[in-house]
Amino acid sequence: MRKFIQRALGKLPKLDREQIRSLLLDLANENELLEVVLNSMTDGVLVTDLEHRVVFTNQCLRGMLPMARVEPEDQIVWSLVADQEIADFLHASLPSGEPVEEEEFTLDGSGAARTLSFSIVPVSKDEEPRGNLILVSDITDRRKRDARLRRAESLASLTTLAAGVAHEIKNPLGSIGIHIQLIQRALKKNQCLDEAAAGKYLDVIMEEIERLNGIVVDFLFAVRPMDTTMKKGNINKVIRELMDFIKYEAQESDIQIKTTLKKDLPKVVLDEKYMKQALINVIKNGMAAIGRDGTLTVATREDQGFVHVDVSDTGIGMSEEQMAKIFEPYYTTKEFGSGLGLTVVYKVLKEHGGEVSVQSKENQGTTFTLSVPIPDSEKKLLDWKGERK
Repeated sequence: MRKFIQRALGKLPKLDREQIRSLLLDLANENELLEVVLNSMTDGVLVTDLEHRVVFTNQCLRGMLPMARVEPEDQIVWSLVADQEIADFLHASLPSGEPVEEEEFTLDGSGAARTLSFSIVPVSKDEEPRGNLILVSDITDRRKRDARLRRAESLASLTTLAAGVAHEIKNPLGSIGIHIQLIQRALKKNQCLDEAAAGKYLDVIMEEIERLNGIVVDFLFAVRPMDTTMKKGNINKVIRELMDFIKYEAQESDIQIKTTLKKDLPKVVLDEKYMKQALINVIKNGMAAIGRDGTLTVATREDQGFVHVDVSDTGIGMSEEQMAKIFEPYYTTKEFGSGLGLTVVYKVLKEHGGEVSVQSKENQGTTFTLSVPIPDSEKKLLDWKGERK
């Protein structure tokens, strides 16, 4: 239809009155159909021209977005929006000509709060900018479902952790009970207990109490929400500081530590304290796998919008079955491991919007990869540097 109309418009001077009338009716019908389709959408649609004036809004948007004027057409878009935060966002984003994906805002108007997601798509024809398409979605129900799912997952995780704690504390409690009974029997039998024997029993009891304390501390770290302080930082700097701390422990076990840190690595948003804890857990895990006389390598790289930290060891490696369980709470291959070290690593990386993965083969070593997303501002800086080269 559109091609037919374009051809007809090219022949307009040759058309008679009835043909022009028919052409206008076709145009009106096509326009009406387009409006019906757009007004049937469950997402809000707003179109602006190059001067950011409103060209079109569908019914859903008019019912979803608080407007300062009843008739929005021909008005500057950010002057129409009654919510100041959204108006500021549009004022900052539209002139840049850059696309925006799913920027979220919460409206606390009359009634229940609503969460809206905004996406901006620059519109062009024949590579010439024509304006912008703004899509607005009400994601309130989706966010509520996500929150319920997170609560359910949190409860399931807490149940698993609690069951693990109950299992873990049985052994030290049993050991403490046995040694208290030994002390009681010795006292009943001899009415006294020599200092050496008492010291031996008490040392075991104190050791088991420390073990219990460690189990409780690890459990609390795993279940408590993280009080993070996120700032832009260089992960290479965090690693260098850790190497100064860890190198003496490595030397005692004849473990050589190598670092291959990429220059000009983009900054990432992180909490240095928690990121150090995650790296320490992975590094110590690698050192434990080596035992003595081996090499542990820490390398950084940038790929696919992430900064990656690869921690590789020349240790005993893992089987496929072990790798499948490695991040489960209280799963450990160590004689005295808590089984929460890598669970903590997983939690820290998720808090940073990243992920942790593992590659390993038995008797061939293991590589843990910690991946943290590069913020958009750093991506734009990287693109600009690439264009300058």
